[in-house]
Amino acid sequence: MITKIAILLGLITLLLTACDREKVEKHEEIPTLEATTPFREDTSVTKEYVCQIHAIRHIEVRALERGYLQTIFVDEGQTISKGQPMFKIMPNIYQAELLKAQAEASTMNIEYLNTKGLADQNIVSPNELALAKAKLDKASAEVKMAETHLGFTNINAPFDGIMDHLAVRNGSLLDEGSLLTTLSDISKLWVYFNVPEAEYLDYKMHNSEDDRTRKVKLRMANGQVFNQSGVIETIEADFDNSAGNIEFRATFSNPDKLLRHGETGTILMLKPYKNAMLIPQKAVFEIMDKNYVYIINNEGKLEQRLIKIEADIPHMFIVNEGLKDDDKILLEGLRKVHSGEEVKIDLKPAEKVRSELELYTE
Repeated sequence: MITKIAILLGLITLLLTACDREKVEKHEEIPTLEATTPFREDTSVTKEYVCQIHAIRHIEVRALERGYLQTIFVDEGQTISKGQPMFKIMPNIYQAELLKAQAEASTMNIEYLNTKGLADQNIVSPNELALAKAKLDKASAEVKMAETHLGFTNINAPFDGIMDHLAVRNGSLLDEGSLLTTLSDISKLWVYFNVPEAEYLDYKMHNSEDDRTRKVKLRMANGQVFNQSGVIETIEADFDNSAGNIEFRATFSNPDKLLRHGETGTILMLKPYKNAMLIPQKAVFEIMDKNYVYIINNEGKLEQRLIKIEADIPHMFIVNEGLKDDDKILLEGLRKVHSGEEVKIDLKPAEKVRSELELYTE
């Protein structure tokens, strides 16, 4: 009997020892993980908008008179100077009309001079002199009209630009208003892009009516950034209710004539954030399209916290809801821990964490 009691006491002792050992081991297994706090600084985010590129002047060159196209002086894609001849319509008919008008004007001039001589001698009345003068003025106007029509047979460039496709060929019979080609002045470019309503409001709230110099960049279709900065000069009057957008226009210089009318690209516009709250991106995890972080509370336990992300910059998120400046945020082991778990932390300054992230990705 004594032996059985001794054995039973021995087993109880072993069990108690094992339990104590398990408690010690569990206590020793509390992980030590890196954590940090949010920090604040002035920063900016690059917003991207698909855009359409237009020449500052893009016109259709059309015939002003009817007739056969006699000569084409230019070629497709050619750079043309202001006043340079482009097309000539056969002038024969208009030359004949000018000669006829000049002859009639000469006749009217002779008649007027004769009438004036008679009027000076009081042989004819002043009314007859006035009538002769009116006939002369009408004939002179006909001459100017004929000269204008003849001038319309010579079509010259209205400004410096680049010519597009020829819509006609030599010998074509043209009607008044027939399209000949198009001409683009690409020394400057108007770049149009649509901005959502919320971002338009942000822009207006951070820029006064007199602030017309907000600069933007243009990323071209090949992925390269254009070497000239643009200036936002115009915002359209009305919103597109179907899309919830409003159109902005930025002007770019194009000194090397690199970009052409009709191209596409992407406008890059900086949106400033004053005193923004920043946290590392690796501290954030997603559940059902919502963003969370783990916060270490005063008891050293983890709390899952819902946050709202405003924007992202390299390695960091801008947070506008869900965190306080003194919150301790877990940085590592997010997949291995759970809410309510006790952890030990190695609290690192946020600036040091950011510098290590940037160094790691270089």
